[in-house]
Amino acid sequence: MIHKTVDEILHELHKSCRGSYREIASRLKLHPTTLISRMQKLEKTGVVRGYGANVDMGKLGYEFMGMVQIKIAKGKLLEAQEKIGRLRGVVAVYDITGEYDSVAIIAAKGRDSFSQTIKSFLAIPYIEHTNTQVILKTVKEAWQFEAV
Repeated sequence: MIHKTVDEILHELHKSCRGSYREIASRLKLHPTTLISRMQKLEKTGVVRGYGANVDMGKLGYEFMGMVQIKIAKGKLLEAQEKIGRLRGVVAVYDITGEYDSVAIIAAKGRDSFSQTIKSFLAIPYIEHTNTQVILKTVKEAWQFEAV
């Protein structure tokens, strides 16, 4: 079970990871050395995988977003997923259950590049079938998990 202080640390990082250890420790009522030690443990164990900006893809000009469900030939799942992950415009690749084997989130700045990204999936060996949904509107997008 995750210690309550870890949840509080993750909550503070979610609000703003730009603060110094001293500022974050002060808000958490921890000594900065204690916070640094706990942060190093979270990083070492892979709970915290990195730090970065939470970006609005639309404001960067990526007007076309989609979700591609992918059926992959048996025994070639990891190989195909790795190739999918290297395609230009692929934001995320997930291994899933159900009718399809994998799903990818894609982003493109224009209709032509969106179309090209979708078509590039079928050029990968072992991909048997795809089904694409266009994302019309983002209602909620929380890539940064906020501990409850």
